[in-house]
Amino acid sequence: FFFLLERCGGRTRSARAPLSLSPNHAMASGSGLKTQEVKDITRIERIGAHSHIRGLGLDDALEARMVSQGMVGQANARKAAGVILQMIKEGHIAGRAVLIAGQPGTGKTAIAMGMAQELGTDTPFTAVSASEIFSLEMNKTEALTQAFRRSIGVRIKEETEIIEGEVVEIEVDRPAAGSSGKTGKLTLKTTEMETVYDLGQKMIDSLTKEKAQAGDVITIDKATGRISVLGRSFARSRDYDAMGPSTKFVQCPEGELQKRKEVVHVVSLHEVDVINSRQQGFLALFAGDTGEIKAEVREQIDQKVAEWREEGKAEIVPGVLFIDEVHMLDMECFSYLNRALESDLAPVLAVATNRGITRIRGTNYKSPHGIPIDLLDRLLIISTVPYTEKEIRQILKIRCEEEDVEMSEDAL
Repeated sequence: FFFLLERCGGRTRSARAPLSLSPNHAMASGSGLKTQEVKDITRIERIGAHSHIRGLGLDDALEARMVSQGMVGQANARKAAGVILQMIKEGHIAGRAVLIAGQPGTGKTAIAMGMAQELGTDTPFTAVSASEIFSLEMNKTEALTQAFRRSIGVRIKEETEIIEGEVVEIEVDRPAAGSSGKTGKLTLKTTEMETVYDLGQKMIDSLTKEKAQAGDVITIDKATGRISVLGRSFARSRDYDAMGPSTKFVQCPEGELQKRKEVVHVVSLHEVDVINSRQQGFLALFAGDTGEIKAEVREQIDQKVAEWREEGKAEIVPGVLFIDEVHMLDMECFSYLNRALESDLAPVLAVATNRGITRIRGTNYKSPHGIPIDLLDRLLIISTVPYTEKEIRQILKIRCEEEDVEMSEDAL
């Protein structure tokens, strides 16, 4: 996060003159200032144990393909997960939990990852290990509550007024020394009209920062004044001078310059909790220091979200909470889960374990999978079976491709 701040700061400084000069800078200022070069962060894809999984590998009839989307074998378990996913997407299942049970190394976490990929980017998916709940910083129920609320998304719709058009020209009047800030004019056009806008200091700085120039199609948010460049106009596609390989061409907008646009944001309830409960606001999300959040704050947020739902401003997106090694939870956590599943704001809970009949943590009672009987009655159980030799060979091949390793048939 701090690296990002530095990077943003570096980019802003390179667009304008530095705000304060150190002695070294002051000496160099005579020979012209050197702007700091900022390299873009390339997206680094980490190779993890399940990074090759792209989905559950099912066809339209929810039948499992033998090898598809990184998944191999486990046809019955994948089909069952697919049926549950379909119910989640259609909103027919809530307050239910799924137990993925099987021996170690039979693809339980892989199925949960596949479910997350199939749900898409808008549906929240939170994966935690049961042993993470026993942290020293906050009590167990608070850790579980935060995990639950991370898994519930709120899709908020809002209408904003924007100005969208193709830049015809930008004029900037540089003031004489000692006078007030820069002023200028911006000429925008659509296929039907053309308008000239007066620009102040801030808007000129924004245009400079976004490197907007004649021929670009831009949008200006009227509420915030934020400028975003959509791309070059097709009318300028014959200009060969200022074109890189990544230049994107868009049509010149039609109709009026001022438009009303519906913007949709998806945030999790936990993010809303953090922003409303801390003095430093949303910075706590990056620092990770969320601490315990008061119940009153959560109640107020739930009431507000309920109001928005009635007004049609927001809708709830129930996600999936995946708890691995669930036999590590104790009776207090299990009774909390039982209660939390009855709430109207409950995500679909998926838990996984590799234990058979074992002792419930913190008691002397034994039960299947180390889960109390009353919670076990609520679970839809998906069982996984050990892989055959042929399937293991296929998985190894997929992993070799993922990690760019060449293996001979004998080695496999």
